[in-house]
Amino acid sequence: MSSAYQNGDPLATSALESLRAFVIAHRARGADCNFEDFERELRKHVSAFEAELVGEQLRLYDVESQEVRIDGAIYRRKARNEAEYCGVSGSFRVERNTFVPRGGGRAVCPMELRAGIVEGHWTPQAARIMAHAVGCAPPREASVFLEELGGMNPSTSSLDRIPKRLSEQWEKRREDFEQELREQEVIPAEATVVAVSIDGVYVPTKAGYEAKKRRVAEGKAQGPAGFREVECGTVSLYDEEGERLETTRYGRAPQRNKATLKEQVKAELESIVKARPDLRVVAMADGARENWEYFSELAKSLEIKTIEIVDFFHVSERLKKALDAYHGENSAESKAAFEEFKVLLMEAEDGVARVVRGLTYRRDRSTGWRRKTIESQLKYFRRYRSRMNYKEFLDEKLPIGTGVIEATCKTLATERLKRSGMSWSIPGIQAVLTIRSLLQSDRWNAGWKLLAEVYRETVEPIDRFSKRPLKMAG
Repeated sequence: MSSAYQNGDPLATSALESLRAFVIAHRARGADCNFEDFERELRKHVSAFEAELVGEQLRLYDVESQEVRIDGAIYRRKARNEAEYCGVSGSFRVERNTFVPRGGGRAVCPMELRAGIVEGHWTPQAARIMAHAVGCAPPREASVFLEELGGMNPSTSSLDRIPKRLSEQWEKRREDFEQELREQEVIPAEATVVAVSIDGVYVPTKAGYEAKKRRVAEGKAQGPAGFREVECGTVSLYDEEGERLETTRYGRAPQRNKATLKEQVKAELESIVKARPDLRVVAMADGARENWEYFSELAKSLEIKTIEIVDFFHVSERLKKALDAYHGENSAESKAAFEEFKVLLMEAEDGVARVVRGLTYRRDRSTGWRRKTIESQLKYFRRYRSRMNYKEFLDEKLPIGTGVIEATCKTLATERLKRSGMSWSIPGIQAVLTIRSLLQSDRWNAGWKLLAEVYRETVEPIDRFSKRPLKMAG
């Protein structure tokens, strides 16, 4: 323990004396110094003072008894030694006791367990900032940014490792954590519609090439070589005017049949409709059959009625492709027909039928690849025509576009996982997606509280003679 703490004044530290001397010296110099240099040096002194205070506070979480009880097991004191820790303001060293199980085994540090030290080195706040930083930027960029801020300066390898460790802890308790987050939230009273969507985006993976070879061998090749599909899901609430109120976003690393993502979306929707059975449920996607099969199973399992809507943007793309094939790509005739047909889809009650007739007319007057292209798009319109009643949907203020899920795929995955030269492991992908999902769903604060508790344990000092817990100091 420092002399400052022994004297009862926690602020009378060597770092504070150094800070005071620095400020006095620069006050005497007045404006005769570079102001940016002054800011930088002041930050270093303040950080050193803060790190010293954090270290002294951490010492209070140590345990001096000969035995302790942790999670029902008895541990005896083994040794007292010094270790380095890192907080937001930098590193510091603390002398603390370590304990081992009575029957032998791995040593533990009660001080770390009581304070919630993350992965044996990082204070909770430092770990949180590191995870947030890597959720937003690659470790190297995050390292440079944190160095600019001053204080802690974690290595690139530490910044790469911490989110993965945190993600591992989250995954072990994911279902419970997500349920607890849902229970903490209140559905806005003005909500009238809940909409669900799922989609995916291909990202570069280290195992992607081998996976591609296997799919080729099985006749199931899909996506570019070296890439695998990251899965995204959204659950959004809308008011009676069709304005989006809030969105919960989920992202999962590549997985067969999107099993975990589908479970997450189902649990989210189930929680909402259970609390608000009056909400209308909309399921939106593009033309992928597996998505509609999932929505059908979802409605059946939750015993709810869903309004299925094909994304208007994807329909427009199909329409343009057919008209370009007939009139010529980007020709004036194609553009005019495209605008006319889009208006029909949104404003005419029989809009889909009229578009189908118009495309059929053009197909019958085409040959070769043009005819095949138009016929392919016609099949799409015929298959999903019941999900294209856009005038009805718009009149009822329902969303007709999957812009939310498209944006989620971009902001959740593409912007972070598809930078030049990147190649990802599955754990690395999931670590980033977990953090970004919490951030973009406005669940980061609540989610971190749950995750930080994983690193905290109740430690009971034991009276070695009576075997009763002692009153904890500090």
